[in-house]
Amino acid sequence: MTIKEDTAIIVQNPAESDSVKIIKEAFGKIEKNHIDFSTFSAKVKMDYKDSKDRNYDFNAFIRIKKDSIIWVSVIAALGIEAFRVMITPDSVMIQDKLNKTIQYQTVSYLKEITQLPFDFSTLQDLIIGNPVYVTGEVKMYKDDGNLVTMSMLGTLFKHLMTFDKNQFNLMFSKLDDVDLARSRSANLAYDKYEANGKWQFATVRRITVAEKTRVDVDMEFKQVEFDKPQNYPFSVPRNYKLK
Repeated sequence: MTIKEDTAIIVQNPAESDSVKIIKEAFGKIEKNHIDFSTFSAKVKMDYKDSKDRNYDFNAFIRIKKDSIIWVSVIAALGIEAFRVMITPDSVMIQDKLNKTIQYQTVSYLKEITQLPFDFSTLQDLIIGNPVYVTGEVKMYKDDGNLVTMSMLGTLFKHLMTFDKNQFNLMFSKLDDVDLARSRSANLAYDKYEANGKWQFATVRRITVAEKTRVDVDMEFKQVEFDKPQNYPFSVPRNYKLK
């Protein structure tokens, strides 16, 4: 059965036809907005802050070949390239151009640095702006006229998502670990959507991840292009040392 309280639907038995219809319609809109692409590129202004009082502002150029490569060039002061990163579905390579070192990691390294169970596909969707961790049982659906809010319970997270009702663009995503002992949470905010071809792309993002420490990342995307020819240069000079 479902219990209706104002405009909220608390889903107690997802087999009931009324709640199934509403939720299927919502997921159909989410799927329609899912950005599908072959290649992606953008310039991203990044602002990183953490609970250890570290604060970094830099620009990054990101290129993606869908399901294959995430290539990142990090630009430091005076337009000098500081890092070049190549991520594949099973590896991470980090080239420190200032200290002339190269680091090789498995893709599990993404979990260590983000404090989230990231794999290649999740990181790809996060950059593109597609919803992440959209799995599990729908527990609540609320329509307040301008926004639609949906909560889901998955194996890893309790996930609360808020969508703009007009175009069903994702506005906010809140993830809370189902393991209460960890107290891990992440907030993902999406703003300033712009039309790019047939897609709506959120050009402004804020990501906050907290557990024992807290990390805030602000991102502003410019020069966004989809499905253009591009390359992914990554050569390591002989004088670079293994880190």
